[in-house]
Amino acid sequence: MLHTGAVIRLTPHRPIDTHDSDFSERKDSDVVASRGVVAAGHPQTTAAACAVLAEGGNAVDAALAGLLAACVAEPILASLGGGGFLMALPADGHHAGRPLLYDFFVQTPRQRRPDGDTDLREVAADFGPATQAFHIGLGTIATPGVVKGIFAAHRDLGRMPIRRLFEPAVALAHDGVLLDGMQAYVLRVVRAIVEADPAMRALFANPASGGALLGEGDRLLLPQLADALESIAAEGEDLFYRGEMARLLSDDSEAKGGHLTRTDLERYQVERRTPLSLSFLETNILLNPPPSSGGILVGFGLALWQALGRIDDDFGSAAHLSRLITVMRATERARLEERIHERLAEPAAAEALLDATLIKRWQNEVSGVSATARGTTQISVVDAAGGVASLSVSNGEGSAYVLPQTGIILNNMLGESDLLSSGTWQQDRRLSSMMTPAIVRDTTGGVTALGSGGSNRIRTAMLQVLLNLLAFRMNPDDAVSAPRLHQEGKTLSAEPGFREEVLDAASSGGALRVEAWPVKNLFFGGVHLARRDPGGTLYGVGDTRRGGVAVQA
Repeated sequence: MLHTGAVIRLTPHRPIDTHDSDFSERKDSDVVASRGVVAAGHPQTTAAACAVLAEGGNAVDAALAGLLAACVAEPILASLGGGGFLMALPADGHHAGRPLLYDFFVQTPRQRRPDGDTDLREVAADFGPATQAFHIGLGTIATPGVVKGIFAAHRDLGRMPIRRLFEPAVALAHDGVLLDGMQAYVLRVVRAIVEADPAMRALFANPASGGALLGEGDRLLLPQLADALESIAAEGEDLFYRGEMARLLSDDSEAKGGHLTRTDLERYQVERRTPLSLSFLETNILLNPPPSSGGILVGFGLALWQALGRIDDDFGSAAHLSRLITVMRATERARLEERIHERLAEPAAAEALLDATLIKRWQNEVSGVSATARGTTQISVVDAAGGVASLSVSNGEGSAYVLPQTGIILNNMLGESDLLSSGTWQQDRRLSSMMTPAIVRDTTGGVTALGSGGSNRIRTAMLQVLLNLLAFRMNPDDAVSAPRLHQEGKTLSAEPGFREEVLDAASSGGALRVEAWPVKNLFFGGVHLARRDPGGTLYGVGDTRRGGVAVQA
């Protein structure tokens, strides 16, 4: 069932109605008992995850099946050629009750070829009101981790046979998926990337219209990707990292200007990390730990908000917006002044950056003072037993390189502007990311999975939804649908729903330039949320900013 929420309604929690007409064409007689709830960025992504839940799979099984389906239904945002993170809290098995973070994000290559010998091209993505430069080519491909991440998480925590998790994606790639408005928009934005290579363009060309790119309502067929998925399911991860796929990728990389080698692929490892754990307003929040930066930045914002004391005024009040802008600006300054990106590799980085003394310093600095990029998708699952999976994945914008005969688009993570502007990237390092899939545990036994896409807006989207849930006691629908702000530099971007005079006052009467957006937009992230209350009632919210859908299995 699709959950909308264009205005703040401050109504009680309401569970998903599985008899709603939007519920995936399932008949009432098919619904025996709730197996769980899924929130994700596309109906087919949620359908794949729900199918696995309905057959007895757990939350991790469902999230992995959803990820594989997203590689078909959301092909610009998700790919076997990208990387991501899975935050899991199993309800059964050897790891029951133990939170785990699977880091299968991309790794920089072990060697760097000379700049003059590198396939690195700049293209412009067209967002309508503005354009943004991206870099593509084989020289932008970092070692992908999605395939290994799927197999590692499944070995540790999965219940269903691995081949069953691939089946919905294989069928979807064979039969085709209709492009919805969100995916058609994303395709238009990255048109320059899609058209930069004949193999890439062939994936998204519409033969019925003379080869023009597919549009909303057109059917995307990916038969080579279907075959590749079937092969990986049957032969395992080594096909991608040591077998024929690895040979094709490394040979093309060597011959055509990439950095990747067979050694990079063979030595790639999934990292299992202890989540960053934060106590906030009688809950325990689990966030993505270093070397990624998103979890620390969200954690810093929450810790500072809590240190500044309770706000009794309502959401959208001058006190709320002033505090929110203050925390956002302090987080941005702390990110720079505390050299967060440089310190992420330190063993005790999280403890140092969330140390009470440091938070106190920033609390003292802001108290009484007026406030003066990459494509990502999220899958959130809670199963009926209380098992939780929160999964974020990204392919950047895609490098425009398609692995021959597979339909797999490789990432362009080495084309990040900040990496290029620094002149180099450190070799054989796990890249940092703003992605921070999260889990919230209540003292009463409730549990919530959530995460967001949105590049560097992830940290502000997650901060605001968590505050809406925990500080302003909103129900999940309202917490996700409430209007958002994003502060960066001297610009305060604001969705509609805030009073103009309150925004002006909170931004110190002009110290920040207020950029008012006419409608809610995917610029402000896409937080997909799944929850199980202490009594076992399930809720799901898909953020409509990014085509989100929530369905109960």
